[in-house]
Amino acid sequence: MHEIDLTDRLILNELQIDGRVSHAELASRIGLSTSACHRRVRRLEADGVIAGYVMILDTEAIGRDLDVFVEVSLVSQSEESLRRFEEEVRDCPEVMSCHLVAGDADYLVHLAVQDHRDFERIHNQHLSRLAGVARLRSNFAIRTVYQTTRHLL
Repeated sequence: MHEIDLTDRLILNELQIDGRVSHAELASRIGLSTSACHRRVRRLEADGVIAGYVMILDTEAIGRDLDVFVEVSLVSQSEESLRRFEEEVRDCPEVMSCHLVAGDADYLVHLAVQDHRDFERIHNQHLSRLAGVARLRSNFAIRTVYQTTRHLL
């Protein structure tokens, strides 16, 4: 595991706010030379601390602003059943995340859909056909109160 010092934390916090910031601007914000900042960013990337860079879309602008959280219970919790489900859930493009959870359900799946008809299509064509599904329980978000992609460092 990479040892993350205070300077690395400053870099990572700034990049989580704006992943497109130039190395010169980033260096200025944290008090490093541009070349030292560039080296540290490259090291953080090479060590896997920075897993990648993404663009965050406005879900309303793309017509997918209805969040649905689906609790999935499987018939069996064998390693093979879990593996098959996890393989197949990746093929549903509307799935934003899937988490193996402790509690009443086995998985919590987050979907970004257009509307209730779109969810019905996804439910019928994808979710209900996933390997080993015994039960699906869906919760529709009324409004997102808070959301972030930032990790506390």
